[in-house]
Amino acid sequence: MDWFAQINAYCERGDASYWAEPVNAVTNLSFIIAAAIMWPRSAGLPMARVLCVILFVIGVGSYLFHTHATAWAALADVVPIGLFILTYLFAINRDAVPLRTNWAVLATLLFIPYAALLVPVLHQIPFVRISNFYWTVPILLMIYAVFLRHHAELARGFWVGAAILTVSITFRSLDARLCAALPIGTHFMWHLLNGVMLGWMIEVYRRHMLAGRTA
Repeated sequence: MDWFAQINAYCERGDASYWAEPVNAVTNLSFIIAAAIMWPRSAGLPMARVLCVILFVIGVGSYLFHTHATAWAALADVVPIGLFILTYLFAINRDAVPLRTNWAVLATLLFIPYAALLVPVLHQIPFVRISNFYWTVPILLMIYAVFLRHHAELARGFWVGAAILTVSITFRSLDARLCAALPIGTHFMWHLLNGVMLGWMIEVYRRHMLAGRTA
């Protein structure tokens, strides 16, 4: 595999130059800002702090991809996202479901076969197939919201997160389709909304943990 092969995946990129996607690159500050806001709020909650660090790395990785636009930068973009998903699931499985640590790890790893089975199904749906993997996340959030409905505030937080992510994925999927009418595309909205959504999900976890301490 050529790790330096150029990738032209988004409407805004017109050439292979470093600043070919200025809006897509700069809007990654959304992740950085969200991480910075949540860091002090997460004091005393180690898992929330870990999520803040990963959120910061997501911003850096996505910035690298939208500037270098190479295969290695694409890896730097997607790996932190996957790590955030798995880490968050582990935190919820352990601290909200709740499960013992070893069972929480196992439940978290079930995300892999869950996504592997669902992605081919989603790929059969027009428009949805554009972001087929990402749709597995709001669907899973809704499943957890139903399962954890006895934790009313936590469940509401999951529904809100799923709603924000649904809008975000829609913007991501519209990028190429609206390119002729909107030269900068719509991918930048994916960044802005995801920064809000991921920061919100850390806040949802934080509130749940603090509520447990005062119960």
